[in-house]
Amino acid sequence: MASEAEKTFQRFAVLGDSSSSGAEINNKNLSKLCQDCGITDGKTVTSEDVDAVFNKVKAKDAGTITFQQFTEAMKELGQKRFKEQSPDQGLEDIFKLMEGKNPATTGAASAGAVDRHTDTSKHTGSHEEHLDDSGKGKDIAGPEETTDNSGYGRGYKGDGTYDKKN
Repeated sequence: MASEAEKTFQRFAVLGDSSSSGAEINNKNLSKLCQDCGITDGKTVTSEDVDAVFNKVKAKDAGTITFQQFTEAMKELGQKRFKEQSPDQGLEDIFKLMEGKNPATTGAASAGAVDRHTDTSKHTGSHEEHLDDSGKGKDIAGPEETTDNSGYGRGYKGDGTYDKKN
């Protein structure tokens, strides 16, 4: 049973650190292990409990814990999670939760994040001129430019009325 838990420990220990041998785990990866394996439930065992137990079992100046220290930490969390059982039985139940678990990874952002930028139905005003109906950009020149050499500012409502008055 402990060997299966040790394999899970090693998989989480090397997470995010390619130079890690898997013999020691840091607090961040321990928290992820507890979350992914269902050890933390948000009620009886919280992430704060995991942090407190980690700091309790680690050496004073160390930033990681060994599997032996990890076992002590899990025994303590097992007592908290499975209150009605003996410490050894609680540890066994924690190790059962860990069996065969791998770190859950989040995927890359989907194309949906880009879709809203190319959806022409969401564009108004001058922005809609930059995309065709399929959402592709128009040619390099962009929207059609029309030069107004009348001497009036763009959009001036009295354009062309000077000559009529004078």
